Amino acid sequence: MLSDRQLQILEVAKRLGRVQVEELSQRYDVSVQTIRKDLNELCDQRLLARVHGGAVISSGVENVGYDARRSIAATEKAAIGRAVADLIPDRASLFINIGTTTEAVAQALLRHAGLMVITNNINVATILRPYPEIEVIIAGGVVRRSDGGIVGEAAVDFIRQFRVDFAVIGVSAIDPDGSLLDYDYREVRVAQAIMANARQVILAADATKFERSAPVRIGHLSQISSFVTDVCPLPGIARICAEANVALVEALGEKVEARRESAADAE
Repeated sequence: MLSDRQLQILEVAKRLGRVQVEELSQRYDVSVQTIRKDLNELCDQRLLARVHGGAVISSGVENVGYDARRSIAATEKAAIGRAVADLIPDRASLFINIGTTTEAVAQALLRHAGLMVITNNINVATILRPYPEIEVIIAGGVVRRSDGGIVGEAAVDFIRQFRVDFAVIGVSAIDPDGSLLDYDYREVRVAQAIMANARQVILAADATKFERSAPVRIGHLSQISSFVTDVCPLPGIARICAEANVALVEALGEKVEARRESAADAE
């Protein structure tokens, strides 16, 4: 049986996607040791999965809700968006697929000129539509109510009509072996078509994707031209990028290292 506090923690995790020990300690006015014990018990029942500093929803078959995904690592996603935008020149053609990180990329592209953007993401189209320097083309197909993504065979056929300079893709999870994963096989089919019809593929994914799992394989990190993340904590992933000649861009890498050095100096 779960305690009332543990049930509440579980509800917070479902709403936000993850919970932090320090924040929960303050919220419930209990010690961090008590919260760690709560999280350990929830993890023992496979309701949550422990990550550094907290826990995440453990489901490997169902994605976190769209509003929760938007709030997870929002600062990191904004930095990733800016770093991806720096890789894309004016007057380029590109695909942008479904995801809250790719929406951050769209936001960062607003100052570009002469872009053609093909997307299966209604939210990306909404962000870019008001800007006359950006031509927006939206795929047809089934609109997923949960997040405004357009999926299905009609979207795949539509994507295959184009051959663009760049593809910007997001994923739901990245395995330690470099596999790129998602939850919806229909979305995966569209993502695979996007990757196959772009000259360069840019993966935009924050570090929380290393903590998650999903059941459907999109492809492998070695198929990507550039991988833009906030920080890459896994040496194995960095090694895969180096061996496959994938450019690894850590949008917050220097800042994270600076924080670590400051903490070390304080000790």
